[in-house]
Amino acid sequence: MTETSAAIRMRGLVKRFGPLTAVDGLDLDVPYGKCVGLLGPNGAGKSTTMKALTAQVIATEGEVEVLGYRLPDDSKQARAEMGVVPQLDNLDTTLTVEQNLLVFAHLYRVPAGERSEAIDRALGIANLAARRGAKVEELSGGMRRRLLIARSLLHRPRLVLLDEPTVGLDPQVRQELWALIDRLRSEGVSILMSTHYIEEAERLCDTVTIMSHGKAVAVGPPHELIREHAGPEAIEVYGSPTRLTEIEVDARQRGWSTRRTGTSVAILRANGARDIDGERRVTNLEDVFVLLTGEEIT
Repeated sequence: MTETSAAIRMRGLVKRFGPLTAVDGLDLDVPYGKCVGLLGPNGAGKSTTMKALTAQVIATEGEVEVLGYRLPDDSKQARAEMGVVPQLDNLDTTLTVEQNLLVFAHLYRVPAGERSEAIDRALGIANLAARRGAKVEELSGGMRRRLLIARSLLHRPRLVLLDEPTVGLDPQVRQELWALIDRLRSEGVSILMSTHYIEEAERLCDTVTIMSHGKAVAVGPPHELIREHAGPEAIEVYGSPTRLTEIEVDARQRGWSTRRTGTSVAILRANGARDIDGERRVTNLEDVFVLLTGEEIT
């Protein structure tokens, strides 16, 4: 174990699967006590990156350090001090909610005298106290997701990896999770979160890394990326498909960036132009995401 200034330090990560390069020279830092977002369209390499941090996949090239431990050699020690919320549900459906947590309390080596309190705390976080005796197979998709999140926090980890943490959660529960992430960060827990909810990343993350085709295409605090790539204001223009195409051509000829948003075109970096008939709005991280990745939000 080495002393580092970051909970995660990744340099030049490359992961190939045969002829496919899933991650191509990625650098990534998660400072202690910060929340970092990993954004990208499907196939950008987010999940492969997350799996590399738990040594589920071994890097073809590059260096990975987690909590001062070098991976893959010291992956067992690193995993003992981190919590992981996987993208796919891997709960044991034959066990109850409480039994699932008890199994992981043993795996995380929570002291015997503290397991009951740890489980009660986890059930409270997940708002599942009333379902502690229910079989997992009886839970809704949202409840199962909340149980996965609670399970990752049983041993009070120093680092939490959240891979699409709010998939399947209703808006109320998602808001509760956002509050929990803020609380964990305030307590000094480091967080790496991959997500498709761009608003989630903009609201919660100190910095974000936007990936496309296995590479980082932008890194920085959300407000700085918005200012750099989208400007302070967008002009939303509505009309027929033909009209929208004309607007796009005209905007690009004038050196402005555009993005389609359903039945409208958003004109970015128009610098307060007043000869465009459209609705003015504040730009956001989703504008930056779509502009840089060239992909639809999925």
